[in-house]
Amino acid sequence: MIDVTRRAAPLVLAAMLLVSGAATALAQGVFHRGNDGDPETLDAHKTSTVGEAHLLRDLSEGLVIHSMKGEVIPGVAESWTTSEDGRTWRFSLRGTARWSNGDPVTAEDFVFSLRRMLDPQTGAKYANILYPILNAEKINKGTDGAKVEDLGVRAVDPRTLEISLERSTPYFLELLTHQTGLPVHRASVEKFGRDFVKPENWVSNGAYVLKEFVPNSHIRLDRNPAFHDAANVKIDTVIYYPTSDLAAAARRFQAGELHLTTDIPADQIKSLREKLGNQVRVAPYLGTYFLILNTAKKPFDDARVRRALSLAIDREFIAEEIWAGTMLPAYGVIPPHIGNYGERAELDFKNASPLDREDEAKRLLASAGFGPGMPLRLEFRYNTTDNNRHTAIALAEQWKAIGVETTFVTTDGKTHFAHLRDGGDFDVARYGWIGDYSDPQNFLFLFESDNTGFNSGKYNNPQFDALMKLAADETDLAKRAAILREADSIIAREQPWIPVMYYSTKNLVSPKLAGFEQNLRGAIPTRFLSLKP
Repeated sequence: MIDVTRRAAPLVLAAMLLVSGAATALAQGVFHRGNDGDPETLDAHKTSTVGEAHLLRDLSEGLVIHSMKGEVIPGVAESWTTSEDGRTWRFSLRGTARWSNGDPVTAEDFVFSLRRMLDPQTGAKYANILYPILNAEKINKGTDGAKVEDLGVRAVDPRTLEISLERSTPYFLELLTHQTGLPVHRASVEKFGRDFVKPENWVSNGAYVLKEFVPNSHIRLDRNPAFHDAANVKIDTVIYYPTSDLAAAARRFQAGELHLTTDIPADQIKSLREKLGNQVRVAPYLGTYFLILNTAKKPFDDARVRRALSLAIDREFIAEEIWAGTMLPAYGVIPPHIGNYGERAELDFKNASPLDREDEAKRLLASAGFGPGMPLRLEFRYNTTDNNRHTAIALAEQWKAIGVETTFVTTDGKTHFAHLRDGGDFDVARYGWIGDYSDPQNFLFLFESDNTGFNSGKYNNPQFDALMKLAADETDLAKRAAILREADSIIAREQPWIPVMYYSTKNLVSPKLAGFEQNLRGAIPTRFLSLKP
């Protein structure tokens, strides 16, 4: 899932709400939480960012969900069984599951939604995440005459959903926690089309319903009285604010205007810890901070150039000095703590001295035709936050040492990631990927040549693709891990994307917020939180 932040804009209505009496609002059970940025869409089948995922965890409920500990627990499905070969899953749905308009949530809702997700007409960039389902890839790619009705999902009865897989998939249950598996209300989609996501048309099966969406200001959700567990949802209203101006968000938190932020300005970590103590929370996160190189464009199609740029990066300096120790240096694309894996592939120069790295980088650039009088000039595109800006400046300085001249293109997060997703031109671009499920495939699939939704650098390696296909067909976990390790090694060698850091979750958490726990998944469902008086 894309880590995306957005440039802050004037929060006019938000300010009005807060000035009129923040203390009164808090007393009435209103949870004020920062978010990475405004969503590009709230159509679950077209979303892709972390900020959108935070909202959808409150608005919708899948078959299974993440708890506040990041564990997979029952959602709409109260129980499930699997066949002996692991290819058939049966989910028993709660009889009390309801949409916010009172309609029952049925197995047919999930059949409709999963078919919609895989239908090529939907244009879902995340469709390939569901390729483990029988015929999903054929349907989405329009091959072999496959139709959406051929998808391996069926309603046995209103409360029983059966999903058939192409092969046993060890991470399938956790995969269903992702927004690709969320149901949408069929009647609303058919009546309103793309406008079914507007507040006046929204029908929810989650703990909250959408009430207001004011771009650049706030998104308001109210508790859904029809939700099957509404009696245990303590917070009546949650208001999300786009807070990519991290310094401003920290000030608002200290003023009592926010209960929770999703990030912290790295240059203020020390002072904030001194002022706020354990209200500053930093913990491991299943994600990697990357630089994507456009491998379809010269000279970035040259592995020597890519390696030189990677060699010149002082990851330890960036992680420790720019990010104040809240990130870890990354020498591989797959972060620590990943499931279903063994030793991760890492860059072979991890333990080399900085001087040796710099010398090799200069030699590589010279062999690729660059040097005095012929510098490598590149354009670095990134989405604007303080942390990203400081990182970009540090990278440019480090590349300057090997004769690289860097210029910047900066935009808000929504524009930045849409540009990459839609195939826009670039040289080098910042990117962040947060694991959707704890399996190495969720990071390695980004480099598959047919992954048009996320392979923004247009990397194409038939050997790598063949290994990923081989791993998908392998049911023995140990053998599968070995195949993925071989694919991982290709990426470490060719570096179509340069890993820079491994993420941590970084939150400011009010002492008035109860129930909050950090987890590897970064899941913060409001339904499990409460506010102290």
